[in-house]
Amino acid sequence: MLRQTAFRSMKLNRTLGRYFTTAENMDTGSSQSPPDTEQKTQPMDEFTKEFLKNQIKLTELQRVILSAGSSIAALVDPRRHDMIACLGETTGVPALENIRNQMRNSDEGRQILEDKPRINTRTVNMDALKKLPGNTFGYQYVSFMEKYEITPDSRMEVKFMDDPELAYVMTRYRETHDLVHTVFGMPTNMLGEVAIKWVEAINIGLPMCYGGAIFGAFRLRPKQRQNYLQRYLPWALRAGQRAKPLMCVYWEKRWEQDIEELRKELNIEVLKVD
Repeated sequence: MLRQTAFRSMKLNRTLGRYFTTAENMDTGSSQSPPDTEQKTQPMDEFTKEFLKNQIKLTELQRVILSAGSSIAALVDPRRHDMIACLGETTGVPALENIRNQMRNSDEGRQILEDKPRINTRTVNMDALKKLPGNTFGYQYVSFMEKYEITPDSRMEVKFMDDPELAYVMTRYRETHDLVHTVFGMPTNMLGEVAIKWVEAINIGLPMCYGGAIFGAFRLRPKQRQNYLQRYLPWALRAGQRAKPLMCVYWEKRWEQDIEELRKELNIEVLKVD
């Protein structure tokens, strides 16, 4: 059975690989098409320049095929973060538009869309954050990353979207995922990941978050599943609903803020984990 599953996964990977290659070949020269009139009159920000440089444009048929293929691949192997990322880009546009509208209606959200800050080791001085007082959000973030041996440089670039601003919204979601873990005090084990996916699904609304939460729960061991149903799931649904919109938080301006004050400001409920 495992051999058959592995064979199907390898076959699917080869098939998707051909479509990725086809999309890239068809895109040659097309992603660098002349910008529209509005872009000509306004200076292009660094994120948009980088996105357009790496963008892979898809036909509607290619988008459908990649969406279906990546969803199957993600179900076969939930550790395929590349397939999960592809699925999010090919199916999440309506949700991303809702998130963008929410950000535009928030002072902090509008500033984020204007500045387009990035979270990686080139833009965030991790050593400086380590020197902050232990109660600050910045210090807690670095401690979280070191404890679970995570780097902020591990997030995949967005390539399969048409709208640069929506591509940034998706990028922002990916790059703030570990910040959400930190502020909610949730570990990165399977139980913690599923719980945070539910928080993000309820609070942010991306379809890929719902998918990760629902199908990720099937991978929990029996003992974990009982704990999940009795404690983690009710908490996650409640916490996601109560918290203020997470995509409208300019996290980088909160490094020096006391993490308990930040949680109180954002209506964040922390679950005591074992």
